[in-house]
Amino acid sequence: MTEETGSKSRSGSVQSIERAFGLLEVMADAGGMLGLSQLATASGLPLPTIHRLVRTLVDLGYLRQEPSRQYVLGPKLVRLGESSSRMLSVWARPHLAHLVDELGESANMAMLDGDQIVYLAQVPSRHSMRMFTEVGRRVLPHCTAVGKAIFSQLPEADVRELLQRTGMPKHTENTITDPDAFMAQVHGTQEQGYATDEGEQELGVRCVAVPVPDVPSRLAISISGPAGRMTEALVGRAVPLLTEAAKSLSEDLR
Repeated sequence: MTEETGSKSRSGSVQSIERAFGLLEVMADAGGMLGLSQLATASGLPLPTIHRLVRTLVDLGYLRQEPSRQYVLGPKLVRLGESSSRMLSVWARPHLAHLVDELGESANMAMLDGDQIVYLAQVPSRHSMRMFTEVGRRVLPHCTAVGKAIFSQLPEADVRELLQRTGMPKHTENTITDPDAFMAQVHGTQEQGYATDEGEQELGVRCVAVPVPDVPSRLAISISGPAGRMTEALVGRAVPLLTEAAKSLSEDLR
């Protein structure tokens, strides 16, 4: 085999890997289920190429074919996702710990997963009275500062569709349950660069959050604490520190 032939072979192998992962990302963005023709339309790849890649992914357990002949994301991806989430937590912890050192309140990282917010990491405050969010906890995004922060990075139509699916249930007397009022908060987040939760998930708790920019996952970081300690002065100090931590975390994840 000549050097030129070997180079072409390696290049072709890399392209196949890129295309296979591209198909998995297309599937994930579409909710996890698509047919071959839909995959071809969404990816721009020829049907024969799609068929070859999909057959390989099915054989490996990363896709599964349903009786409807559509394809769904396979269970083997769950293990990869769980490991990836654990690594996100490892990378985030130093940034969250710095926020706790500087601000004194609990710091969190969360991700939009489907229609829910899942908390991936937390460093708790050292105060005896503190906010504790269990890692792995899932909540609806409309009553959280991290949800608003993540939504500020998404098209408004996508946000409204999600709100319609979830129904925006009321958790406290402060929960926003009107889509237009909620979108006004999202627009405010876009303008000011941060979001707040004013007792919308739990009375007496205040939270401020910023999105993590330029990363494939929809992430946000926040600090939260009792409303009496989360004063406007503290929020004013927190925003630039959160923004800097989000930028540093983004650089670590690239």
